[in-house]
Amino acid sequence: MKAAVYLGGAKNIQVKTVPDPVIREGEVLLRVGACNVCGVDMRTWTHGDAKISPPRILGHELAGTVVELSGPAAEASGVAPGDRVVMYPVLACGKCTYCRRGRANLCDTRTTMSYQHDGGFAELVAVPRAAVEGGQLIRIPDAVSFAEAALAEPLGCTLHAHSRLGIGIRDTVVVIGAGPIGVLHALVSRIEGATHVCLMDVSAERLKLAERFGLDSYVQVTEDGTHLAAARALNEGLGPEVVIVACAAAQGQVDALEMAAKGARIEFFGGLPKSNPYANLNTNLIHYRELAVSGSFSENIEDFKAALKLVGSGTFPAGKIVTHRFPLERMLEALELIQAGRSIKVSIQPNPD
Repeated sequence: MKAAVYLGGAKNIQVKTVPDPVIREGEVLLRVGACNVCGVDMRTWTHGDAKISPPRILGHELAGTVVELSGPAAEASGVAPGDRVVMYPVLACGKCTYCRRGRANLCDTRTTMSYQHDGGFAELVAVPRAAVEGGQLIRIPDAVSFAEAALAEPLGCTLHAHSRLGIGIRDTVVVIGAGPIGVLHALVSRIEGATHVCLMDVSAERLKLAERFGLDSYVQVTEDGTHLAAARALNEGLGPEVVIVACAAAQGQVDALEMAAKGARIEFFGGLPKSNPYANLNTNLIHYRELAVSGSFSENIEDFKAALKLVGSGTFPAGKIVTHRFPLERMLEALELIQAGRSIKVSIQPNPD
């Protein structure tokens, strides 16, 4: 089969022919219909990732068709050959303190597709037994495409963060970062009833792409701080009640504290680079303005299922989020497009609908 294989280091992904996966007892073989490109994939391509042992097939936002099940354990999973499914890609132990408390996203020994298991940038993928037994292959509604169904992974992460933000009709929301995740945060905020949703980014081109979603305002981030003034002018001059930092930039975290209204909720969603994970924050703003600052990491399977339900509801603009679709052979072209900031969500489709 063909696959996009990470070979270690920066800019070292190659589309090549590799052996088909051979599934073991309890595993399921999928024919990949779509695997959407995530920011993690982009960081791995751009900088490399020491946590990934090459060669490794990347891609964890994946959906496809069941081809084969191996043994009674897989046959008891509730899926059958021919089923169109999407995969929740986190494999938690189910036994540690965090798993027992319903926070499997924080599992001490979790593994994920594309890190410890070959992922979906391939014609075929073997789904590990733990995922099969955990009910992590979920059927896709007939009207939902593979690329749209694969949005359940980043959208589930978004819903996980929003479960603590409590956004409603009294709230003005600013989202910093107009990439795919920032767009999802903005759209979910609108669905939750926010009075005003403002999307910010350093890239005017990204903001222009996001205009298709009809948000309330779009503001370019500038070095002279005019975006801070624009944020503070919202909500009758009080500033936003909710600020979501959906980018991997320390300055975004700094700006979030500066623009927030008193008593605001602030979400640090985008992790900073591990080579420099520090931001010079004015913590007096947290103290004197009584700001509630939280972080969010990954998702639980219930978040994922809720996201898939939202995608299939007909009210969520999934088709507008996936702006580009590429065959597997054009994987490197897709990565270049994303790096240039000319897309929202890009889907790699080894076996399209």
